[in-house]
Amino acid sequence: MTEAASATRLPSLPETMRAFRVHEFGPEPTSAMQLERIPLPVPAAGELLVRAEGIPLNLNDMERVNGKNMMVRPPLPVIPGMETMGVVVACGPGTEAWLGKRVAAMPKQATGGFAEYAICPTVSAFDMPASIPMPDAAALYFPYHLAWLGLVDRADLRAGESVLIHAAAGGSGSAAVQLAKLRGARVFATAGSEAKVALCRELGADVAINYEKEDFAEILLKETGGKGVEVVFDNVGEGVMEKSMKALAYNGRYVMMGFASDKQYADEKLIVPRRVIAGNMKLCGALLAYAEPPVAAMMKNAMGWNFCARDLGVSIMREVVELVLAKKLRPVIGQVVRFEDIPAALTAMRDRKTVGRTVARLDVA
Repeated sequence: MTEAASATRLPSLPETMRAFRVHEFGPEPTSAMQLERIPLPVPAAGELLVRAEGIPLNLNDMERVNGKNMMVRPPLPVIPGMETMGVVVACGPGTEAWLGKRVAAMPKQATGGFAEYAICPTVSAFDMPASIPMPDAAALYFPYHLAWLGLVDRADLRAGESVLIHAAAGGSGSAAVQLAKLRGARVFATAGSEAKVALCRELGADVAINYEKEDFAEILLKETGGKGVEVVFDNVGEGVMEKSMKALAYNGRYVMMGFASDKQYADEKLIVPRRVIAGNMKLCGALLAYAEPPVAAMMKNAMGWNFCARDLGVSIMREVVELVLAKKLRPVIGQVVRFEDIPAALTAMRDRKTVGRTVARLDVA
């Protein structure tokens, strides 16, 4: 039996699809990414083929374009894109129950999303109800899972505590502001323009700070009577780390989420032990990656990394969906673009000209 014959498919699938591929890494998405027509991929065991309705863009997608700091370097040509949202149209062996489901998913090895169809492992695919329309349905997965992992699973943020959220007008930052307010926290938010600061206030931030004009650490210490905040949600990294640690309270939790300021520091010896000791702080990390037990065990033994269990992701998505349907959370979508305009939209994200999430919408017949 051939690989194609072993997959369960919806009828009338095309033989080919459009996808943006990178054949040679380069700094500009508009020149490095080529829109091509390639054969439709076939899901293997444990995998799904998802027909995209909406494709969210992430800053880390740039790495698959420019070839810079990546956790795993894919072979070329590569289709960038770490997320997709759509309908399962073909199932590999053992996944037949997924056929026809609407899902938000991470494509295989966090690549392949900038395409009309994407191969997605079931471990990183989550039900998305039809009651949440586009583009909101495509904007929920990464930001709210990251915010939840950082604020709830790692920091255990509690009512009455204060939290500093960096890049709070972005995808995960805007999700974190809303989630922190729902948990009864006092929210300090930083952003890089007056328009973004205004958005942070609209989302519920108690104090919103333009980091281009103001010293956020000085403001936090003044606002907290010199105590500092209990939690720092840092998806910016080296550019804000020292001042953020200065503004962290005794026994505070510093959650490292990412390195938007400069990804080169992701693998540098950045943390000074004496700084952590003198700060009497808890240093936490959060990686959005779900894995089945055998894969998680392999990565633990080989690299020392700890991946999240799928059950945690299912729980997070279920609660996020309930809160969105109850209108207690709302995804911030700054721009909806055509599939053909993904390279230009990714360039705008790289240049910090976007707010919230950028979603490419596909016309589905």
